[in-house]
Amino acid sequence: MDEVRTFDELVREKIAEKNLEEIKKIISDMHPGDIVEGLESLEVKERPVVFRLLPKSKAVEVFDMLDPAVQGDLIESLTDEQAVEFLGELEPDDRVHLLDELPARVAKKLLERLPKEKREITNRLLGYEDGTVGRIMSPLFVDVKQDMTTEQAQERIRSRKNGHDWTITTVYVTDEARKFVGAVALSDLVTANPGTRVGELLDAEQTSVTTTDAEEDAAHLLQDRDVHELPVLDREHRLVGVLTADDAMDVLEHEATRDMYDKAGLISVQTTESDRSYAMINGSLWHVLAVRVPFLLVTLVGGMIAGAVIGAWEETLEAVVATALFIPVIMDMGGNVGTQSSTIFTRGLVLGQIATRRFMRFWLRETWNGFAMGAIMGVLGGVIAALWQGIPQLGVAIALALALTITIAASVGFLIPFVLVKLGFDQAAGADPFITTIKDITGLIIYFSMVTLLVPGVV
Repeated sequence: MDEVRTFDELVREKIAEKNLEEIKKIISDMHPGDIVEGLESLEVKERPVVFRLLPKSKAVEVFDMLDPAVQGDLIESLTDEQAVEFLGELEPDDRVHLLDELPARVAKKLLERLPKEKREITNRLLGYEDGTVGRIMSPLFVDVKQDMTTEQAQERIRSRKNGHDWTITTVYVTDEARKFVGAVALSDLVTANPGTRVGELLDAEQTSVTTTDAEEDAAHLLQDRDVHELPVLDREHRLVGVLTADDAMDVLEHEATRDMYDKAGLISVQTTESDRSYAMINGSLWHVLAVRVPFLLVTLVGGMIAGAVIGAWEETLEAVVATALFIPVIMDMGGNVGTQSSTIFTRGLVLGQIATRRFMRFWLRETWNGFAMGAIMGVLGGVIAALWQGIPQLGVAIALALALTITIAASVGFLIPFVLVKLGFDQAAGADPFITTIKDITGLIIYFSMVTLLVPGVV
């Protein structure tokens, strides 16, 4: 039975049974990426229960892959000691990103409790402006003096590496004032003759960036040079960090996503949606009411109009009582398809898979999908209705009504959230009320019109 259950269902069952050992057993064999998906599918209060059961090494790996909002929730759920210990396990640049996501009071408290060395590194990174290389650089690098011998340099590398888990490919060379003078490949340093001075091996043409450079420009430079990392210098030309390929890739991916939204005319869509989502989940009651009630009024008015439509065809209902049996079928099928289309649009927009400047193309495709689904459901529903009630003409009416209603629902379900986004409204709260209202009214009119035209005995 467990094999067919989802991760969140299994976890909730074991939490209810207070069987934490079973949860530990389930996650022990899971890949970190699968654990991430599982954690993000859980309720906020359930995530810490599972996360605390992970071994520390796997917990750090999983944490690094989580969405920043989920990371913040987890840190806030831990005790101060656990949070500080876990924060200290992160790379300095990742630690800075996480502190940015936390409430100021929480971030300040955790920062104050970090060990002195880690606190100083983190504070230095936090001191640089957002969007600059200084904010994303890593302070994990090896620097040696140019007058050192290769043996002395290797000893320096061993002492610097001790206690840190990172791959060293390049050793940076500085003068007595810690000013950058070049770099040496680790392989060249190891294979050089004993007693050779480091200054004799260095590559003085090594490309570098500064702490105040724009992170996007530096990321493109690293990409163009096709290197694993670039040295980062301060205004006095002192070596203070390195820009790694991993961090540069994150910057480039973020830039590509933002450019895609810019071209689509939807600057900061993800930020806007994130802010709206946070406000709806954590905002005051008055904010929630102000956003949602106006759209619910649309549904209320639409429901009244739908009732009036049914009243207008009262004689049809009296002539063929079986007609009333299929009203829920028509309305529910249209509602489900409309919700599906709305969800597909929203997900595609946020993930950058729908370009609004080419919306017509996506909309026509979804309308065609709706027509195909409507044809299939119409034939099935019509055959069932005809056999059940023994009225073939009623089956034809239901088939046509389902086909048209589902097509319209798919089309409207895709169109309404697009219109709301373009107008600057919250489509998450506003799309469904409009879709429901339009679908119910048009669906009922189509259905009763088909019955009136096709079923004998209806005037």
